[in-house]
Amino acid sequence: MLSHFHYREIKNNMINREWSFEFYYKQQQYKGSYYKDGSIKWTSPDKGKMSPEEQTFLESCVHDLMLYHVYEDH
Repeated sequence: MLSHFHYREIKNNMINREWSFEFYYKQQQYKGSYYKDGSIKWTSPDKGKMSPEEQTFLESCVHDLMLYHVYEDH
């Protein structure tokens, strides 16, 4: 399970929206950027250090959390 998930808006204009995010998973910090189209760019740890299964799982979690926090009304 992810813990201490934080995000902040970096860009917000008609063409592009971008957020940075960070969280902990298995006692390791992960950071990246989330884009309007749902794509993710990992900045920490390096993409090569994650297994494909772990990367798929974490991207799914980040996508769900961003949809919840950014796009849904609360």
